Amino acid sequence: MEIVVFGAGALGSLVGGLLAREHQVTLVARDPHARRVAGRGLRVVGELDARTRPRATTDPTPEDLSADLALVTVKAYDTAGAAAALAAGDPDLVCSLSNGLTEGTLAAELGDRVLAGSATYGAELVGPGEVRCTGVGRIRVGEFAEDRLDSDGGDAASDRAERVAAAFRDAGLDCTADPEMPRRRWEKLAVNAGINAVTALARVPNGALADGPAAGVARSAARETARVARAEGIDLPNDDAVDAVETVVAETAANRSSMLQDVTDGDRTEVEFINGAVVERAEDHGTDVPTNRVLTGLLRAWEAERVGE
Repeated sequence: MEIVVFGAGALGSLVGGLLAREHQVTLVARDPHARRVAGRGLRVVGELDARTRPRATTDPTPEDLSADLALVTVKAYDTAGAAAALAAGDPDLVCSLSNGLTEGTLAAELGDRVLAGSATYGAELVGPGEVRCTGVGRIRVGEFAEDRLDSDGGDAASDRAERVAAAFRDAGLDCTADPEMPRRRWEKLAVNAGINAVTALARVPNGALADGPAAGVARSAARETARVARAEGIDLPNDDAVDAVETVVAETAANRSSMLQDVTDGDRTEVEFINGAVVERAEDHGTDVPTNRVLTGLLRAWEAERVGE
């Protein structure tokens, strides 16, 4: 399969690099990372070990983007730009592995070719051309739009989701075609809300949320997200949201969340698209989400002071 990974930071480089063991992969990344990968290949270290040679570029041509599959792994706030760029290349399928509920933004530009995805693999960029796997998780892909679900009520994944999942499995990645992605998207948001902001503010790796002072905060944020999901018509019990957080924490205990990495580097975070999205939708439904509101406010204050956003 011809695959382009649009926004190959830590997660995109890990997934794209592993896919390159079996498929023709192009990473769209920033320099000096893209330049090093193009010249010397990509090194995967940590929980997984691989050395692969995907193509890499900072300036993809429409031909580069005319792939069988485009994986979108940009920061959530860059989704609109990614959608516009991919529309010029016309890939057959597009699957988002980004944080937040970004599929709607992609579909507005790219139509019904968009699939939803979630990935719990932990990843950190070590340096140009090298990515560390800090936890082996799983990937799920499936239809996010209700009208694309199985006509019998979603009991089976779509053929195109099965095709994408098989391509991942061919390269040794744990991937499932999931017929319940409308629910999984909100479960992913609950995990993001429970882990990212808490680890960023506390400056701790994911494993610190297994127990201790911050664990209750993470679980509270996840429960609030589940309440908002139910207000949106998604059947996500509180216990399932908390279980999802605990599973990801256990699988990626050594990982420094993407938001913690952003704060450490003094970069803009995705808080508006994670905890901020929970707060915004809660307001639409008159639902109280005090934990997410506090987490959002604290990170907004940090960004205003340190990033100028």
